[in-house]
Order: sequence, then C-alpha cells, then structure tokens
Amino acid sequence: DIKPLTKANKKDISFFDSLKYRSDAETTKVGACITTSKLQKFLPKTINKIIVNNVLFELAKVIKQVYPLADVDYPDFSLKPVAKKKFKSVKFGNNVLIGKKVKIGKNCFIGPNTIIEQNVKIGNDCIIGASVIIKNSIIGDRVVIQDGNKIGQKGFGFIPLKNKNMKFPHIGKVIIKDDVEIASGCTIDRGSVDDTTIGNNTYLDNQVHIAHNVKIGSNCMIAGQVGFAGSS
Repeated sequence: DIKPLTKANKKDISFFDSLKYRSDAETTKVGACITTSKLQKFLPKTINKIIVNNVLFELAKVIKQVYPLADVDYPDFSLKPVAKKKFKSVKFGNNVLIGKKVKIGKNCFIGPNTIIEQNVKIGNDCIIGASVIIKNSIIGDRVVIQDGNKIGQKGFGFIPLKNKNMKFPHIGKVIIKDDVEIASGCTIDRGSVDDTTIGNNTYLDNQVHIAHNVKIGSNCMIAGQVGFAGSS
C-alpha cells in the first residue's frame, strides 16, 4: 500500500519531502520511498530510494496507479434504504440511506435524510442528526454529530500545472475518537495519505472546516467558523 513513513512497512511505498519529517525518515520501516537527492541520506540504507525532483508530483502519479478513482468522489451506488432488521438497536429517521459493509453500534440514533456510505464504522451510543453525509470514516463511542455535517469527503488538494491542474488523490480516512461533539454545518475532509483525526472529548462549534491530514488532540474546544488548513 501507500502509507506515511510512520505507518509503512517493508511491503509499502512512502514519501519524504521535507526535513520536518527527518525523525520519521530515520526510523521508518518502509520498503521504498520517493524522495530527493538531498534528503535520501536521512533514510536507512536498506530502503529502496526513488529519487525525483518533485516528490508530491511523483507521489500523486503513483497513487493514481494504485487508486485510480481516488481523485474524484464518485457517488456510492451501493446505497440503499436502511434495513432496520440488520440494526436492531438503532433508531432511524425517514429516508436514511446506508452503503455496503457499514457497521453501526448499539443504541445509536440516525436522523432523517442522512447518508452513511460504504465501509463507514460507527461506535455505540452515537447521535447523528438530519441531512448528514458520512464517508471514509471511523467514529468512536458516544459521538454527537448535529445536522448538516459533511464528513470524509475529498479535500482541496492539487498540483498546479501550466495548462491543467493535477488533482491529488485522497486515500485516507477521518478518525473521530470517543465523546466528540460536532455542531451543525461542519466539513471534515479525509486524509490524503495519512488520516484526519479528532481526539477524545473534543467539541466543534458550528461551521468549522477541518482540512485533510489535520490532527486535533483531546479535550479541545473550537469556536464557530474556525478553519484548519491541511496537515495542521
């Protein structure tokens, strides 16, 4: 697979494009790494080094080969009206759509017109409001997501070229830990290669935007209309 330096093993490919990640590069267990001639010396000798001029440009091309559909969010055609017999301890409002392989824990409430796309995992005792869209996400226990949130969509990532910008595929997830509350109208983008993460007991006010790869810790209180740029 394609993974960040800290999560990769000898069967994966990763990338190293900045001295900010020197400590990760020196201890990584990745099999092959896309990097530059100046940065290659910080990687272990056993790693296969792919030397390029523009790391992110070449990384995007590799990701497109492995995940050819990841640079556009296509509709989830596995969505169907919820089969309530499958989720016996979950209460659903009207017009809820669920994708394949979705897992929802016990004692959850899902509001009307909400869409939960394929492979999403939701923990126990969660409350999800109306007109929420969730994709590419893993959600913990006792999480409250109020009305109108968009979680797990592709972030704002591209490489400027002369005639046509190159979209950067986003193959990560959104990880929301336990006891998080997200107020109305927030957007939380999934990670590009790594994941976007929100820690335990963190509260988001209305209309907060969290871009791809952002890491927010535990017990944080974030006021309305705050925006976090990618990888903050």
